[in-house]
Amino acid sequence: MATKTRETFLAKPVNHLYMLLVSAGALSFLGLVMVFSASSIHALDTRGTALAIVIRQFVFLLLALPLAAYLAKLSAQQWNAFGKLGFILSIAILMILLIPGVGRTVNGNTNWIDFKYFDVQPSEIAKFFMILWASHQLARREQSGKFDTHVLKLIAPAFCFILFLVMLGRDLGTASVIAVILAGLLFVSGIRLRVFGTICVIGAMIFAALVVTSSYRMQRFLVFLDPFAPEDYKDLGWQPAHSLLGLASGGLFGVGLGGSRQKWGNLPEAHTDFIFSVIGEELGLVGTLGVLVLIATLIYSIFRIGLRAQDPMTRYACAGIGVWIAVQSFLNIGSATSLLPVVGVTLPLVSYGGSALVATICALGFVAGAALRDPEVRREIVKKRQK
Repeated sequence: MATKTRETFLAKPVNHLYMLLVSAGALSFLGLVMVFSASSIHALDTRGTALAIVIRQFVFLLLALPLAAYLAKLSAQQWNAFGKLGFILSIAILMILLIPGVGRTVNGNTNWIDFKYFDVQPSEIAKFFMILWASHQLARREQSGKFDTHVLKLIAPAFCFILFLVMLGRDLGTASVIAVILAGLLFVSGIRLRVFGTICVIGAMIFAALVVTSSYRMQRFLVFLDPFAPEDYKDLGWQPAHSLLGLASGGLFGVGLGGSRQKWGNLPEAHTDFIFSVIGEELGLVGTLGVLVLIATLIYSIFRIGLRAQDPMTRYACAGIGVWIAVQSFLNIGSATSLLPVVGVTLPLVSYGGSALVATICALGFVAGAALRDPEVRREIVKKRQK
């Protein structure tokens, strides 16, 4: 009986929209709470008030929600028109970082624009723009029936140029996310598996070369194997080691909200890259599993909405957005649990970061709009309003 009920619930397209909104809302709310908890000590020490960082996150959330609501109302034709400009816009915002004195370097990566009162990370916005552009190109190919045009030639060169611009700022983490988005779009476009496998191997070789040719990256890459090693613990092993200590000390139900010990200077970037560790320490295994369930629900709903879309650009874009959120979550949680090297990417909707939050919520606005354009979803919503 329970299985039948679950199948009936998942079979209704309108429920995929509700799952998207509820999971995204829950992650955003949890993000505000945990950003405040994780950043309070750092904010008090550096800015004089414990609320300094969470207020910024809240302001960005307030800006993102009406923008996403507006984007959800755009038609497929309007998105296609915007998608044409995605590549050009991505180049424009990333080139700003190359202007002397404009790009700000954080932890060795020059990928921020300093506006004095807040910073903007153009690469986060470029992820969304490139997904829209590639989806537009793939949709044109599908609608024209010109399947002789190889998808690799169609979108890969543009992505490679964007990756080049990102790597000029030495941001390997963001470059990795963009590369996987490209791989995901190529896969859903129907590229031959042999070609896809070859591309993945070449990509892995390039990634390995970038790691091996940089002693700092090489050390960061290897230290995750044993962050507690005496020669690494007080240097590059400090972050992953204290991340694991925080997760281990949380137990089943955690030490309580606000009770993290690691955020007291032991865990740098506690409110950004390592917020998952603070969640594990304060909310325990139950809290971390809750986050995983919410992220899985969000990703599942994105792909289900995309599969029902009638417009090919919408299908491709939803796939790209789903891959984006999935790979970034995987990299962030993998870094926090020391299953992967520290790559310096945020946990979508949860970590502190105005650019990432606005870009992600706008992307989810696109997905919500795709659901609202579904005739069956609209009928169900009208029925509920009439009751």
